[in-house]
Amino acid sequence: MHLSKAVVRTEHASRYLQQLCKHWSHKFSVYFDPQKGRVPFSETTEVTFTADDTTPTMALSVADAAQQARMQGVIDDHLKRFAFREDLDIVWTD
Repeated sequence: MHLSKAVVRTEHASRYLQQLCKHWSHKFSVYFDPQKGRVPFSETTEVTFTADDTTPTMALSVADAAQQARMQGVIDDHLKRFAFREDLDIVWTD
């Protein structure tokens, strides 16, 4: 498994976590509450979210390294869409 993590600074961490999870709940068996969430995109790919007052943390797990950058981009694009009023700095680390 290939793991990566991104920590983002925003005053709306919980709101964005819930928006992302609700968005993907139409296609996947998503679990979430205001502080944590899990989106299983497939049997081998999932993202988990945690949120405190100012920081959402995203942890991505993928089986295929080639899939890692693509899925990071998908998550980034969706987060930026929900946070269009902010200029978020999203940096993934392995």
